[in-house]
Amino acid sequence: METVKKQLRQSADRRGMSTTHGALRAISLLGVVAFWMGLLMAGHLYPSEYDWRYMTMSNLVYPERNPAGHLWASGGIVLCGLSGLYWTTALLRRAHQAGERSSRVGTSALRVGFFSMACCAVLPERLWPIPKAHEFLALTAFLCLCLGMAYQSFRTVGEFLVRQQGSSTQGTRRYAGLAVAVPLAPVLLAGLVQLYVARRLPQLPWVGLAWRDLGVPRYLSFAFWEWVACALFSASIVLLGLITRER
Repeated sequence: METVKKQLRQSADRRGMSTTHGALRAISLLGVVAFWMGLLMAGHLYPSEYDWRYMTMSNLVYPERNPAGHLWASGGIVLCGLSGLYWTTALLRRAHQAGERSSRVGTSALRVGFFSMACCAVLPERLWPIPKAHEFLALTAFLCLCLGMAYQSFRTVGEFLVRQQGSSTQGTRRYAGLAVAVPLAPVLLAGLVQLYVARRLPQLPWVGLAWRDLGVPRYLSFAFWEWVACALFSASIVLLGLITRER
């Protein structure tokens, strides 16, 4: 009788874990959807033409530049940050319960990044007595999300491939490294492009529609690589949400 009760409890625990994991997947997915829906609406309500290839994301967020749509952009970013914060907090708690110290590094970095992302979008600068607080939060979010995404992608994709193949191989490490390189590549390219423009084209103003009128190639635009990086980061978050192992 006791054995039957124990089996029933274990079965209920497994069903509960599966439901929780499904909810976490949905939350990570909803955060990405909210992010892009908010930005798309903000771009639609932008007072003039918005060309993502030559206009940075910040144009959509600032009230003075986008009075009718800035709340959509801020709302999408905040919802994405909050959903990511909930998702990573749950993953961190489960890793702690399982005693897996190695998985806490990437998850903790992502958690800080999502928290800074939400704060950066929702808190007005007048509430921050610290000079350049908005820029500090944005930079913190960027660096932590890059670090966390790189670490977590390598670990999670590697574990997933090992579970599929039954053992670790050279190909497993190669594909795990590719999962890290793909979302980080546009970030690196954006930095290199900025250095090139600063040295070779110092007469150009900050990236904008004037660049398009001057015939500057889009691959030299920081805005272009910023949007590409956001798209690849979003795809990586969805991938991590889908393949993260159930505990």
